[in-house]
Amino acid sequence: MLNYRPKMFDEASKSHASKNIFIIILIFIVVFIAIALLESIIPGVASIKPLLEELAKSDLEDTSSLLDPSATMELATKVASRPEVMIPTMYSTVFGTICSLIYCRCIEVRKVCSMGVKKAKFFQNYLPGVAIGLVLMTAAVLLGALFGIHTVKLSNDINIVMIALYFIGYIIQGMSEEFIFRGYFMTTIGGSGKHTLVAVAISSVAFSLAHATNPGFGPLPFFNIALFGAFAALYMILFENIWGVCAIHSIWNFMQGNFYGISVSGTGENPSIFRTTAKSSSAFLTGGKFGIEGSILTTIVLLIATAAVVYGISQKSAAQQSEAAVSE
Repeated sequence: MLNYRPKMFDEASKSHASKNIFIIILIFIVVFIAIALLESIIPGVASIKPLLEELAKSDLEDTSSLLDPSATMELATKVASRPEVMIPTMYSTVFGTICSLIYCRCIEVRKVCSMGVKKAKFFQNYLPGVAIGLVLMTAAVLLGALFGIHTVKLSNDINIVMIALYFIGYIIQGMSEEFIFRGYFMTTIGGSGKHTLVAVAISSVAFSLAHATNPGFGPLPFFNIALFGAFAALYMILFENIWGVCAIHSIWNFMQGNFYGISVSGTGENPSIFRTTAKSSSAFLTGGKFGIEGSILTTIVLLIATAAVVYGISQKSAAQQSEAAVSE
């Protein structure tokens, strides 16, 4: 495992990208900011009316309270979590996928297969990812219910149409983040000649830091999001394919937000089939405002999942070494 190098890194090494890690990171930051700005245009327009409505509801005598960071964050979360803003926000993340593909194909001048993008066996990779995303989030929720950390009850008002719109949004959003952080950033680092674990670690930390402004973000949420990034990166490396992790990421978020009714990375509650209510006051157990992704429950589930993928890579690496020895 420690010396395993996926073929897509070798393919990425043929690109015109810089081999200097600091330049790679700097360029990624610029590209990421450009993508974020592009993705914010439609949600920005969509949020004007909800923002004015929330300001009217607050019945502020003056605007001085808006200078309070916590009040501003609370207002921003309320506006961003409203369906008329959240849904356009998720759909707009399609620009992240498009820009990542254009950058790697036209600027770095490399084949999309170096990003893990393969036409063959799409469903054979995507569908298992759907199942894994479902199982992982369900495991975390069941652990919490088993130990009395939270309760899970059927929602009183289930809006199937709205949930379906969120589902499509999460399919787009999960894919976008995987293309940006794993398909582009991780493979560019790996293609520069850096060790596989270096590529996994740097891209995973960057992925976690991208959530740093979310409500409730802290040490444990940071670790868990980075751990999810590492799990996704290693899963992609194991199968040399991006579609599986796209599915895992999308279904992980959908199950969390619109099936179990939990805040997704601190973004507020959405229409859901079930409603999960915290019984414990400990953010360590519940994740606090960040949601279950910031809890020790998620840490446990992701550590087990990551260990399983590491074992798979170790087995694959050992098999390749055996084949090489036989051929000699």
